[in-house]
Amino acid sequence: MKKSVYWILAIVITLALSVYQRMTGPTHPKSVTVELNGEQHKLKLPRSGVQQDEVITIGEYGGTGVLHYRRYPTADEYTSMDFSSKDGVWQAALPVQPVGGKLQYYLTIDGKDYPADEPIVIRFRNDVPAGILVPHILLMFASMLFAVYTLLLVVTRKQYCSWLWITVGTLFVGGFILGPMVQHAAFGPWWAGFPYGTDLTDNKTLLSFLFFVAAIATLKWKYNKWVVGLAVLFMIAIFSIPHSAYGSEYDYETQQLKK
Repeated sequence: MKKSVYWILAIVITLALSVYQRMTGPTHPKSVTVELNGEQHKLKLPRSGVQQDEVITIGEYGGTGVLHYRRYPTADEYTSMDFSSKDGVWQAALPVQPVGGKLQYYLTIDGKDYPADEPIVIRFRNDVPAGILVPHILLMFASMLFAVYTLLLVVTRKQYCSWLWITVGTLFVGGFILGPMVQHAAFGPWWAGFPYGTDLTDNKTLLSFLFFVAAIATLKWKYNKWVVGLAVLFMIAIFSIPHSAYGSEYDYETQQLKK
């Protein structure tokens, strides 16, 4: 099998994993279908906001709409705000929260609640400069791509050592140099994983890296290909876990950021 086929397979697998992680993550907008003026409309309700009021819009509308929100997780009563028209578009705003602060909210339109199952939770953060966010995303994507490609070389008994080193290098730079820079820019701490916190993104990056360190350390072992295969499969498994789960959160009682 030609290596170009390996690359195509690696790209397809990596893209599928990336899309799955993105779509299932707690920061991905929630898609909700609402009825406006007798017609069905799809809204994308935000679950991540920066340091400014988050405006919720429901398009051109002539009925009654109310936005309900409260701090999360608290036992606060919901605050209700009527949607108002601005330049023909009906909108209401969620008030900005401290970094890591969360709000729980839902909409009532013509007497119906949206979403119907449970309120949405939105977390606020600082805006992250594209100069560090984009390279971080690209390198984490590249590390997954190179890891999958390495696995395909292992399975087909091709030379894989150089690609294993490249995988470890991109994972280290993307996850342990640019990753902390993104974490610091967004929430303040440089590292919120073990042993300082429970941030799932930091912890899964650390675990994956340790597996690849083991693969590098056993390169001369005759069963190294099994260690490499395990490291890649472990990386695929944990990187399928939604991004930003169990991340930094503002404690409204102590008024401090929990990691």
